[in-house]
This record gives sequence, structure tokens and C-alpha cells, in this order.
Amino acid sequence: MEIQVNPTRMELNRLKGRLQMAVRGHKLLKDKRDELMRRFLVLIRENKKLRETLEEQLSRSFANFLLASAVMSGETLEEAIMYPTATMAVGVETINIMSVHVPKITPVEQEEEENNVTPYGFATTSGELDTSIATLATVLPELIHLAELEKSVYLLADEIDKTRRRVNALEHVMIPELEETIKYIRMKLDENERGALVRLMKIKDIVRKEA
Repeated sequence: MEIQVNPTRMELNRLKGRLQMAVRGHKLLKDKRDELMRRFLVLIRENKKLRETLEEQLSRSFANFLLASAVMSGETLEEAIMYPTATMAVGVETINIMSVHVPKITPVEQEEEENNVTPYGFATTSGELDTSIATLATVLPELIHLAELEKSVYLLADEIDKTRRRVNALEHVMIPELEETIKYIRMKLDENERGALVRLMKIKDIVRKEA
């Protein structure tokens, strides 16, 4: 590959400075990538464990709901769950993980009617429906936390990929090119010095002969 550069000592010093910065930046980015990976794996494990727990609880809730649907009429079931008495709001903020802003979602439950999550009387409904709704009320905050975890995992994975590309660009492109250019300039400077020395010796020989 032909290198287009002015082989001077000023250019050599400038490129040496760029190489030092590139090497330092490469180390910092590798450290960032490694720490991001560590945090990413922690979140992945937490996400997997929480998802498995919630899937088990939701399966039980849906099973109870199906049982309730089997023993209750469709009209009664629809009337029982039509108007919920409890609502939940969430507070959303962000936290910084290695320059990645990930969400922090905090459930803020707004309770009504003395903390009663069942919007119906118990006379015309089945116990399976009560159990199903109680389970859903219990897992809702954890579902919100799961959404927070999965969004954080996605953002960290994206940042890891960007950091990995930067590390590879420095390691396999920029640093080798700088090293090759510096080597080329040094070679040219050495050639120029040898050429100047040869010319100087010839001039001395000429002056000596004329003297």
C-alpha cells in the first residue's frame, strides 16, 4: 500500500502523538466493553430468573381464570371484571450505566376502596377468579420490573456492539495504519540522512582534492 504522507520529523512527531492517543483510547474502550459485558450478564441472569418466575405465576393465574370461565356465565364474568377499582401509576427516570442511560421504573400504586383489587362482590363469583385476579395484582409490579430489565438489556447490548466496533476499528485499522506510516517516515528519514551523509562525504573529498 502506497502511503501518502510528508516524511518530516514534524509529521513523525504528530503521528506518534496520534498513536499514543489511539492506544490509550483503545485500552479505555476495551475496559468499557468488558465492564458493559459484566453488567449485561448480570442483567441477563436477573431477567431470565424473573421471567421464569413470572411465567409460572401467570400460567397459574390463567389456569384459574379458565376454571372461573367454566363455572361462571359469560355475562357474570364480564360484569365482574368490567370496572376495576385499583389503578397503578409508574414513575420513570433514568440511571447511568457506563454512559448508557437505562430506565428506572417505579410502580406507584393508587389504591381505592380499602385496598380491594377485586372490583366485585363475592356472592356470584368463583374462588378461582379471586385467585386469578389476586395473582395478577401481585405480579404486576414485577412485570413492570421485567420491562425495565429487558429495555436495559437491549440498550446495553446496543452500546456493547458500538463499543466493540470502535475497539476493532482502532485495533485492526487505525493503530496498524499509524504504526505503518510511522515506520515508513522513519525509513525515509533514515534514507535522507544517509543520502545527506554521502553528499557531505563527496563534498569533503572534492574540497580536499581542490586543496
